[in-house]
Amino acid sequence: MKKIIFALLTAVGLVAGAHASEGGIAWDKAPVNTSDTASLQNGAKLFVNYCLNCHSAAFMRFNRLKDIGLTDEQIKDNLLFTTDKVGDTMKAAIDPLQAKAWFGANPPDLTVIARSRAGSGGTGADYLYTFLRTFYRDDTKATGWNNLAFPSVGMPHALWQLQGDRRPVFEERTAHGVAEHIFKGWEQVSNGTMTPLQYDQAVGDLVNYLQWMGEPAQNTRVRVGVWVLAFLGLFTLIAWRLNAAFWKDVK
Repeated sequence: MKKIIFALLTAVGLVAGAHASEGGIAWDKAPVNTSDTASLQNGAKLFVNYCLNCHSAAFMRFNRLKDIGLTDEQIKDNLLFTTDKVGDTMKAAIDPLQAKAWFGANPPDLTVIARSRAGSGGTGADYLYTFLRTFYRDDTKATGWNNLAFPSVGMPHALWQLQGDRRPVFEERTAHGVAEHIFKGWEQVSNGTMTPLQYDQAVGDLVNYLQWMGEPAQNTRVRVGVWVLAFLGLFTLIAWRLNAAFWKDVK
């Protein structure tokens, strides 16, 4: 039974992130703030334009984006493909059979990707934020790309036109007779349409949206929780005073 469960998790990509972190670099802290509607809206736009071509979000409907301040008209005009409707789920444009032929496996669904990638290195958002910022050219790979956070990843760099082409710089060290490659930084080979700071901000918005998409009701849950705790605190105070008033004349 354990082998079957492990195989299923691997098939949908839930285990891959944990394995990748063992051979990759330390994760950077993601600038997540799911109350920032402007960030979420920009992240949703990036998700539809760059991620939804290959990855689905089959448990998220387009009309749920109204929770982050978008209207039906804005969703139709800016985020829907020609044949999609506002009430449809977010399905990938690519054919699953073609995706498997090109990448070796069907790209995983991203609805709860930020929740499934959490590990010892940090949260799932931290992993995604690091992953999307550490692609580099590698002609030895079938896609022409590799990744420091997920070595030998089968996914190409979907955002390379925004980030440009970079090359990782390593320092060679020998410790106890063993050669080590220590990552030192990046060398920019060609510029993208964004500056490094703009790209990091864009990835932060995308990851923020992925974090929100994994639990769209999280902000409501937090607000309700605050009111519940406030009510319980007030009720406790009232009950304590009533109890004191009831027993004050009892000897």
